[in-house]
Amino acid sequence: MAATLRVILGVDNSSKLVLPSGIPGSVDILKEEIQRQFGLTEDFRLQYRDVEFDNEYMNLTTTGDIKDKSTIKVIYTQNSEPSTVPTTAPTAVSRETLPQFNAPSLPDTDILSSSDSSSSCSSLRVRKWPLNFPIPTFSFDVDFQLHRAQQEYENNGTLLDPSPKLKSDILDMLASEIAKYKVYPSSGDIDDVAKALIQKYPFLKENGSVTGCEGWKVSLKYKMANYRTTLRNIGCPEVAINTLQHKREREESPRRNNVKKPRKAEVNFLPQYPAGETNKSLEEERQALLIEVKKTNNDQIIKIKMDKTFAHRRREVIEEMPFIAEFKSRWPALFKVPEVCMSLSPGLKLVVNRKVLLQR
Repeated sequence: MAATLRVILGVDNSSKLVLPSGIPGSVDILKEEIQRQFGLTEDFRLQYRDVEFDNEYMNLTTTGDIKDKSTIKVIYTQNSEPSTVPTTAPTAVSRETLPQFNAPSLPDTDILSSSDSSSSCSSLRVRKWPLNFPIPTFSFDVDFQLHRAQQEYENNGTLLDPSPKLKSDILDMLASEIAKYKVYPSSGDIDDVAKALIQKYPFLKENGSVTGCEGWKVSLKYKMANYRTTLRNIGCPEVAINTLQHKREREESPRRNNVKKPRKAEVNFLPQYPAGETNKSLEEERQALLIEVKKTNNDQIIKIKMDKTFAHRRREVIEEMPFIAEFKSRWPALFKVPEVCMSLSPGLKLVVNRKVLLQR
C-alpha cells in the first residue's frame, strides 16, 4: 500500500515523499529513497515526531515508529544543508533592492552576493527566521539544572520555578540565538521562541498562564532590549544606526516611527564592511566602478566591484537616504539590466530579459 511522508529538509523547506510500495522495512532503505528523490549527497540521519512526547522530534531507529502522513526531519551530520537541494534556506545570494525607489511589488531586501566571489561582503546574519525556532545548547551548569528538573517533572509532574540566576542565563542564551536571525524580533517571533522553549522543556511552563509562557514572552522582550543596548555599545551597525548621534541635525531625538530596522523577509539590513575594508577604500572602489561602467562587455568586473561595495552602498541608502537622481549618478551600475535582474523574481527576470532581446 502506497504511503506519503512529509520530509523537512531544512529551514522553511519541506517536501512530500511518495512511497509507492509503502513504508520501507528499514531506516537505511528509507534514507536511500530520500537521497534518490531529493538528490541529497551529504550524510544525514532521520528524526520523527513522537506523539507520546508532545510531538517532540526523536531519532528514528525503526520504520515501525512512522506511518502514512507522518513527518520526518533530515538532520545533516555536518550541520549543513546540501547545495543540491534547490529550495534550502538562503545562504548568500546576490540580490539588492532599494526601498526608497523600487516598485511596491518588489521586496525591499538587501542580501549579500554569492559566496563564490572572492570579493563578496561578509555578514553574521544570512538566515531567515526559522519555521521551528531551535533552542540553543545551554552552558553545563544550566543544562545540569534543566536535566534534573526534567527528571523531577517526569517522576512527579513538578514544574520548575527557576531562580533569577537560572532564568537570566536561559534568557541570555535565547537572546543571543534570536540575534542570529533578528535584532528586532516582532511579538510573533518572541511568541515562537517562548513556545519552543516550553515545548522542549515542559517543566518550565508557568502556573496560572493560559499559554504557559506569557511570563517568558515578557522577559524575552526586556532581555532583547538590553541585548540591543549591549550590541550598540560594541558598535553593531544595525543597532547603532538608531542612536541619537546617528540622527540628522533636524531630528533632535530618535523618534519611534523613524527607527531603522529590517522589514519582513530582510536578512542583511545593515551589514558590516568586508574584512580589511574601510569607508575610504570602498569609496575608491566606487570611483573605479564609475570608470568600469562606461566600458563594454565588462559585466563580470562590474559584478565583482558591486559585490565588494555592497555594504558601502547599503549604508548610504539607510543612513543618508539620498534622492534617486543623486543615487543614480553615484551608482549607475545598479540600474543596468544585470543588476536590476538580481532584484527580481525568476518570472519577472524572464520578462525583462525577453524585452531586452526584443529590443536588440
